[in-house]
Amino acid sequence: MDEKIKDLLKELPKIDEVMLLLEKRGSFPGVPRDIVKEACRSVVNDSRQKIISARNAGAVQMPTTEEAANTVGRFLDGLALPRLRRVVNGSGIVLHTNLGRAPLCRDALMRIAEVARGYSNLEFDLEKGERGLRYDHVRGLLCSLSGAEDAIVVNNNAAAVLLVLNTLAAGKEAVVSRGELVEVGGEFRIPEVMEKSGACLREVGSTNRTRLSDYENALNAGTGVILKVHTSNFRIMGFTEETGLDALVALGKKHGVPVVDDLGSGCFIELDRYGLEREPTVRDALATGVDVVTFSGDKLLGGPQAGIILGKSAVLQKIKKNPLNRALRIDKLTLAALEATMIEYLQPEQAVNNLRVLRALTEPLPPVKKRAGKLLAAVKKVVGTGSTLSLKPGATLAGGGSLPTCEIPTALVCIRPAHMTASALEARLRALDVPVIARIADDEVLLDARTIDEEEFAFIREGLKTIFADKGTHGAGKSRR
Repeated sequence: MDEKIKDLLKELPKIDEVMLLLEKRGSFPGVPRDIVKEACRSVVNDSRQKIISARNAGAVQMPTTEEAANTVGRFLDGLALPRLRRVVNGSGIVLHTNLGRAPLCRDALMRIAEVARGYSNLEFDLEKGERGLRYDHVRGLLCSLSGAEDAIVVNNNAAAVLLVLNTLAAGKEAVVSRGELVEVGGEFRIPEVMEKSGACLREVGSTNRTRLSDYENALNAGTGVILKVHTSNFRIMGFTEETGLDALVALGKKHGVPVVDDLGSGCFIELDRYGLEREPTVRDALATGVDVVTFSGDKLLGGPQAGIILGKSAVLQKIKKNPLNRALRIDKLTLAALEATMIEYLQPEQAVNNLRVLRALTEPLPPVKKRAGKLLAAVKKVVGTGSTLSLKPGATLAGGGSLPTCEIPTALVCIRPAHMTASALEARLRALDVPVIARIADDEVLLDARTIDEEEFAFIREGLKTIFADKGTHGAGKSRR
């Protein structure tokens, strides 16, 4: 190691000195000393690593004890701020996986607060005065709305598929079309989920064409299940052939093999009634006589993250008894939100209005344009002179692995800033107390009115006001970061 580097390392602020300075300032009263000391150690170690990795000792800026203490202060301030925060989704993607997918309806939020506030009858049968099942709180609703015999809920759809396959096909073959071996968000692939379940993947057909005979030829004494996977996040077009679920159900009955349909993005509303592409509903799938259907709770359903398993009672009883079920079960808060969401579906028109995901997907264009005009008027006064604002037509995407070929007409509020680049403005919007997520096209920042509620206008207006008031410094505006 270079001697100059060694000398610099000796000049690093001492951890005890930084601690003493913080104590003299009276910083962080009540914070455990061990946490403060660890923060000091981390800051000093960061400086040490910068010195060691520096090629030129003369270019290294040595922090003073006071500067190190200030850095520790900012670090500890950051620890006390929530990292998981509300954002405004102006991206034009309704079910944005990175932004938490489906926002919950008002009743779901109220039910979560009520259940979280005290104790609940999560697994207690109030009528019998004895232990009950947590699934029973939503079982009746799910069965009534779908036509299923029984219902189970776990923590997401990947877990639902894992649990079902582990129960029905561990050590056996799961027959599935090559064209349905999808990859979902986060690089999780159906074949990998199947492997972890203990089932042996048996691919049939080709990427674009899989016939009924391909499935039948694959069946043998070691077949555990026939798996149908709805390709909800892509479409294969052109020279294609797909075996329908009803045909697979008939094949399964003929050979005594259970059939599982992984819908992925479960839908309870006939979306084609609203001008969208046809998406198979949960009731459609169960009407075929399929043994098990699985789908997500936080996609087209518009509820909390959950994996919903519906189907025949005899099969679901086996799944309920699987020890893996306990590891994958949902908590009381998710259950409360799911129950409130499903109650909305007792009146379908009410569900379309009250569930934000469905409202965003089905809302006619005129009210979206009207909302965009209101947003434009709200921000015009704060954006500053020289910047250009306009309304333009655009397209909203469903996202979240749903309706992959569907582009929904929308209205965009477009901002071309005068004193900064569009990229700089987009970054500053992300740095606000309530971050605003936008997209950029043709050197303009675009805010999609279809994914923004009117109650969120204030966040956007005040955020832009702060940013443009600070335009001369090119800072990030008011930020908690």
